Amino acid sequence: MSNAIDLEQVCAQKGLRITEQRRVIAQVLSASDDHPDVELVHRRAVEIDPGISIATVYRTVRLFEEAGILNRHDFGNGRARYEASSEDHHDHLIDVETGKVLEFVDPEMEALQKRIAERMGYRLVDHRMELYAVRLDRSEPDPA
Repeated sequence: MSNAIDLEQVCAQKGLRITEQRRVIAQVLSASDDHPDVELVHRRAVEIDPGISIATVYRTVRLFEEAGILNRHDFGNGRARYEASSEDHHDHLIDVETGKVLEFVDPEMEALQKRIAERMGYRLVDHRMELYAVRLDRSEPDPA
């Protein structure tokens, strides 16, 4: 799955003031398909604008998260990682050795989760699934 959301445009739709540094950070996040943490966003942003501080990235990411523009994930390594909020639901498989995050959608799993909630007397309204895994055959190249 690719991150095709234009965060700069979403910011404008939500009425957020876009400074030049926020624009750069929004562009970096929009172009990311790897769920970067703040430090990685900062490294990518300073390639475009060397004047962007890590503090600016932290503040901007927090602002975007509070505005519902970014989703924050904790994939177990103690570092928050981010992706653009999306209407398209997907789940995550995390390679615990490399930290790589793979996005997937499985209709059978979605139906099963709904049936489980109903069996327990509930209507499922949302969920997040994160699978933590190691490659079956570590000698084979990564298929993604």
